[in-house]
Amino acid sequence: METINTLFILSGFLIALSIVASRLSTLVGMPLLLVFLILGMLAGEEGVLGIRFDDYSVAFLIGHLALAMILLDGGLRTRIKTFRVGFKPALSLATLGVFITSGLIGVLSMWVFQLSLLEGLLVGAIVGSTDAAAVFSMLSGHGVNLNERVGATLEIESGTNDPMAIFLTILFVEALVGEVRGPVDTILFLITQFGLGLTIGIGGGWSIGRLLRWLDLAPGLYSLLALALGFFVFGLTSALGGSGFLAIYLAGLMIGNQPGRHLNFILPVHDGLAWLSQIGLFLVLGLLVTPSELLEYAIPASLVALALIFVVRPLAVLISVKPFFKFRWREIGFISWVGLRGAVPIVLAIFPVIGGVQNASLYFNVAFAVVLMSLLIQGGSIAWMARWMKVEVPAATTPNFRGPLGVLPENDYEMFVYDVDNADLDDVPIRILRFPSGALISAIFRDHAMLHPKGSTRLQIDDVICVIGQNHDLPALNRLFNGNTRLRQERAFFGTFTFEGEAMMRDVADVYGLTLSPGEKNITLADFVSLRVGGHPVVGDDVDWHGIHWVVSGMQGNRITKVGLRLY
Repeated sequence: METINTLFILSGFLIALSIVASRLSTLVGMPLLLVFLILGMLAGEEGVLGIRFDDYSVAFLIGHLALAMILLDGGLRTRIKTFRVGFKPALSLATLGVFITSGLIGVLSMWVFQLSLLEGLLVGAIVGSTDAAAVFSMLSGHGVNLNERVGATLEIESGTNDPMAIFLTILFVEALVGEVRGPVDTILFLITQFGLGLTIGIGGGWSIGRLLRWLDLAPGLYSLLALALGFFVFGLTSALGGSGFLAIYLAGLMIGNQPGRHLNFILPVHDGLAWLSQIGLFLVLGLLVTPSELLEYAIPASLVALALIFVVRPLAVLISVKPFFKFRWREIGFISWVGLRGAVPIVLAIFPVIGGVQNASLYFNVAFAVVLMSLLIQGGSIAWMARWMKVEVPAATTPNFRGPLGVLPENDYEMFVYDVDNADLDDVPIRILRFPSGALISAIFRDHAMLHPKGSTRLQIDDVICVIGQNHDLPALNRLFNGNTRLRQERAFFGTFTFEGEAMMRDVADVYGLTLSPGEKNITLADFVSLRVGGHPVVGDDVDWHGIHWVVSGMQGNRITKVGLRLY
């Protein structure tokens, strides 16, 4: 009984401390995951609390459960429409990129640590993949609003690159303990990992999504059912020899992209579960490490980490992305920088321990040191690098609060809450607002008192407006209630003047006195910009032409709808 009480006291205290410390990390700019990891180390056997934890099997189990939960949540929040620009480059990074990274780091580790080639390649395989927990957390936690091409590539890569890293790690562990696979078995193993992960993940996720849309459950049960069936997909895929990590990410993707009332109940709960998984996972991994042992490998491991961050990752991105896809150099630079290592390398480093590989502590401590430096150097500078590399776009206006009304089973009416901080709306009667036809103002709050709106009611700055509408009304509502600060940011980024994408180039050229080639006179501005950008254009792409920046400011599918004109 005393052991159970101690477990509750320590786990509750550490999780609560981690959550409170997250506020401190925001103030000082320290990556959250690094905070959780350091707290785990401070609570460990050589830390303040002196907790002795060296059960690698338990850590391995916790790692799998937590990573599965994090990947499921990441899939739920990834929109399939982003795959049009991010899937192919992400797949190249998740396969060829991981292979290149593992190989180069393997050769370097062989030299730095005086290892055999196989042992060096095992180090490379362990630290070869980016981490979904780190990428999802860093991009959302720093409030970085990346252009769709870069953001989609990074998120999809981190969600799909685990199979290749696991395949290489298992391959080298087996080789080091004398269980060498033949070439045919190796290829079949790789195909099985990806094939079953894709098939069961997509098929299982689609089926789960249909089931959740069909069932009528108590609100709290939707998230539990999604989690239970997601874990079932993970376990089934792994039991059959496939990649459970890939499967559960794809299952989340399929569930999250089937519209229905179930998502309103699933997403908020899974957000909390994902945070709990990240906190628990990094605390456990921090407890597992012994700082005195880590210091023995600090200098050579730092050399490997620095080489990975500044040389190997950029080379892997350059080779696997630039020759095949239309990415700008600054986008390549940012993708190279956000090769974040997190929980996955540390969990993979437990494979050699469980597999009985000689000198297994080396792999664990090297992986831990690489993760620490990656979170510290790369994770702490993401926001600054995004601005420097010019891959950010202005954040879109969103409601302060939105919640379903439970009226319709699909495409339900929702309550959207906005603050009035746009000077253009001050003292404007409601009746002249350009509202979407299906939306209406249900209430206005002014000085903490509720007003019943009429057509003659005039808005005031700092009013709080409650609007009833549907999801397709959001773009128009967001434009209407765009605040002064965001308007200035958008005008500085996209330019003061905006053209429709269907405007003819000859008309634009006549207005500004620009010279066109004969072939350019009869095409639209959207086609002109698309040709100059190449590949799939996204919001934020700009074309410097005749000293003017033509910036894509609106997209519908693959079609440019609006282009801003910026004169600097």
